[in-house]
Amino acid sequence: MGVNRVGGEDRGTRVIFDPLFDDVRVPSQATDASAGYDVHAYLKGRTVTGHRADGSILEVALPATDDATLALPAGATVLVPLGFRARLPVGVEAQLRMRSSWALRYGLTLPNAPGTIDPDYPDEWMVMMAASNARGATIRHGDRIAQAVLARYERLEWEPGVVRRSTDRDGGFGSTG
Repeated sequence: MGVNRVGGEDRGTRVIFDPLFDDVRVPSQATDASAGYDVHAYLKGRTVTGHRADGSILEVALPATDDATLALPAGATVLVPLGFRARLPVGVEAQLRMRSSWALRYGLTLPNAPGTIDPDYPDEWMVMMAASNARGATIRHGDRIAQAVLARYERLEWEPGVVRRSTDRDGGFGSTG
């Protein structure tokens, strides 16, 4: 159960969850109608890396305690570890998106939003986060920092050809008024 093969590829219907620590939380939906699965920062005993606003390297070693807290300076961008690996079925991507409350309340953003995790990505899932406000931000171990929306995608062939105008649209951005 959970496997559907199409053209030799696993088109399964389950995500294989591989926790890297005993106390890692499985991503979960907050309500029955939630599109995304909340993911939690796993900071306990970890070293978080990234860059400061001036481009210099930022590396923060956090204590191996449940109250491990990451203080991000203004303009810093880091990779926040989630403490697990996962294997997605072929044809499914995970789109990592910011929780709206974090952007509004704390000035944190995902600079590559949505960040895509491909089905063949073998390593620990992480969320790229930036403190986009002037005061910086704080992330605590276990905080629900983002959500993963699972989406099917198509693999299509690219073929050389000529693209002609098919409508009266012109100009790209804002072309519909």
